[in-house]
Amino acid sequence: PPQSEKSPDIPISDLFFHHFFRSGHLSKPQKQAMGKGGSLSDGVIKKILLSYTYVAIWIFLSFTVIVYNKYILDKKMYNWPFPISLTMIHMSFCASLAFLLIKVFKVVEPVSMSRDLYLSSVVPIGALYSLSLWLSNSAYIYLSVSFIQMLKALMPVAVYSIGVLFKKEGYKNDTMVNMLSISFGVAIAAYGEAKFDTWGVILQLGAVAFEATRLVMIQILLTSKGITLNPITSLYYVAPCCFVFLLVPWVFVEYPVLKETSSFHFDFVVFGTNSICAFALNLAVFLLVGKTSALTMNVAGVVKDWLLIAFSWSVIKDTVTPINLFGYGLAFLGVAYYNHSKLQALKAKEAQKKTAQADEEGGRLLEEREGEGSGKSSESQD
Repeated sequence: PPQSEKSPDIPISDLFFHHFFRSGHLSKPQKQAMGKGGSLSDGVIKKILLSYTYVAIWIFLSFTVIVYNKYILDKKMYNWPFPISLTMIHMSFCASLAFLLIKVFKVVEPVSMSRDLYLSSVVPIGALYSLSLWLSNSAYIYLSVSFIQMLKALMPVAVYSIGVLFKKEGYKNDTMVNMLSISFGVAIAAYGEAKFDTWGVILQLGAVAFEATRLVMIQILLTSKGITLNPITSLYYVAPCCFVFLLVPWVFVEYPVLKETSSFHFDFVVFGTNSICAFALNLAVFLLVGKTSALTMNVAGVVKDWLLIAFSWSVIKDTVTPINLFGYGLAFLGVAYYNHSKLQALKAKEAQKKTAQADEEGGRLLEEREGEGSGKSSESQD
């Protein structure tokens, strides 16, 4: 299109949130994307619709994987309570598919990685990931889907606490008060849980702790070294490592039981479709964050959690008490405030960068003008 009709190059997530919440002030480039009377141009409308599509795909796949895993592992449903085996099936499927896409079909370029880097960076992350998946899948045997989503609200608390411990986050009193408010809300939700199971809660809290540690370690071991992995390359390097780590407890915990269960036969339809959903979810995460922003994913995650709670109550017939909802509501407000604070901090950081760039450009122009001025002065003297 002609230059005058071209939409400004701005983050679509900014317009997405303005369109969704109708709040906040748009910057000058964002206002240029708006038509007369505040209406959006056709190009921006298409981008917003795409953003909604990415959100819907991610919510659907995340929702499907969680409910599907619950169905397989729950003793009252499919009755196959072997979380390590299920996780190993996922890892072997994802690793095989990632290998085909990278080495055979060459759809994605592999990341150059030395053996030392793999052992020092990827292996610890793979170990943490395997523990997180093992414990989170195990929790579905003991806890309801709705209560697990409420416990997952503690993720920002765990990430912030571990970040402070490893000196990746600065300690702030107001942030810590925010973290305590989230923890208080989750504690109320746990107090009101009708089918509270101590072992299930321990498993889920352990999964949150290991997942939070993994996220912090990714920043320390990979991101700080300039290494970024998309979902396919991440599965290519991490999934085999996870499989090996899970193999050790599987031999001692689940293999003897499976060996005695002579009636067991591998259901290719159930486990195959379940593994496909798990792999598709990894791609959806990349699509959502890559095309919008991590903030969009956080908001979408809240919508998904409420949908899962409603589904757990209405379809699976899990008991959701008013105290559950009140406690989770408090935790939700704390998480929303935390995300808002992070967004404001990012905006302030970007504003500082733009100011520094503007000052640098102004300094260069001033030097050029002074140079031109001195040149003309010397010519006039000649």
